[in-house]
Amino acid sequence: MTQIDAGGTRTIPVVAYAYPWDVIGDPDFADRARGLGVSKIALAAAYHTTRAATPLHPGHRIVEARSAALYRPVRPEAWDGARLVPPAATWVDAEDPYGEAAAILTEAGFEVAAWIVLTHSTRLGEANPGLAVVSCWDEPYPYALCTRHEDVRRYAETLAAEAVRDTPTSTAILEACGQLGFGHGGHHEKTDGAYDAATQELLSICCCPACRADWTDRGLDAEATVAALRAATGAAASGQTVDPKALDTILESRHAATDELRRRVIAAVREAAPDIVEIAVHAQPDPWATGASPGLTPTTADDVDLVVSFCWPTTEASVETGRRLVEAVDGKAAAAAYVTVLPPTTDDAFGGHVRALVDAGIDQIHLYHLGLAGADRQHLLAEATEVPHHRRDEDGQTV
Repeated sequence: MTQIDAGGTRTIPVVAYAYPWDVIGDPDFADRARGLGVSKIALAAAYHTTRAATPLHPGHRIVEARSAALYRPVRPEAWDGARLVPPAATWVDAEDPYGEAAAILTEAGFEVAAWIVLTHSTRLGEANPGLAVVSCWDEPYPYALCTRHEDVRRYAETLAAEAVRDTPTSTAILEACGQLGFGHGGHHEKTDGAYDAATQELLSICCCPACRADWTDRGLDAEATVAALRAATGAAASGQTVDPKALDTILESRHAATDELRRRVIAAVREAAPDIVEIAVHAQPDPWATGASPGLTPTTADDVDLVVSFCWPTTEASVETGRRLVEAVDGKAAAAAYVTVLPPTTDDAFGGHVRALVDAGIDQIHLYHLGLAGADRQHLLAEATEVPHHRRDEDGQTV
């Protein structure tokens, strides 16, 4: 949480993100992070497919993470009988990549947060299409596991528990803890700009059999609703709408599934690692948001210590997201802004953006990304730790 000392200085904690391969094999990583003023590092413990640059690592320049994976040993006893089992991260030269990297960082004096991506796995979605999100056009999104399914919930809670088990972890940060939707930045994406925001929102509604069954249980005519969604997203969709009451029911259904997933994951984490002192979740104040940072439900802030919202663009819209987040959590949880030093962020915009988020009431800054940022971005990483310190005048205004 934000702290104000006797002199009136408002100190905003900064949490910096990294991958295990950024730390392992780089003896200078910890010193660089310490020199930036970082005290807590969010380290990927379960992550999705990625192709990551490593511009400052002494041993490589790129890492190909070929699938979503658990960056811990995949213990057969933990996954016995499970339909969904994560692969191991064989592209990292370590038996326990997260555990090894976390130990290095802890020994160097850092707090470590486990960064856990839950429902984003193309490999598992392709192998189990019946567990993936499905649009109103019966088109599956294999990268998105639907939270309605018991197999997905068991996968997520086991993944999270195994991520933190027997590690020096103080915080669990849950990403993709809810509904993923239409947007997916990967596989040479060719959908950008094809549909407006409203259409993408409708195409993000999961219409798989399990979700339709839940709608029916809530009194909704599922088939008629799917037909209305298709009409509203069709080639001649002008003027086509979906009944607002039906949309309200769909959102209630989605939020109920998200709440169940989140509560089970949190319970599993706390059982596996009783010493964890903070649970954080990536979420947006827009209740309809989907993706790695899905929409806040009415009870999210009651269940977690911290909510992190995506504020990467250095725009007023991102600052407004920060304001809305502060209002939405309403003091029940701390509010954090997720920012990046990577392009298209620019030198002239970044510091002012972070300052505006702090002035909007943000309690923490979550900083992306220690491993991806090259030498030309190190000064921005440092700026992120310097900006969130404000002196208040006699009227309580920041100066």
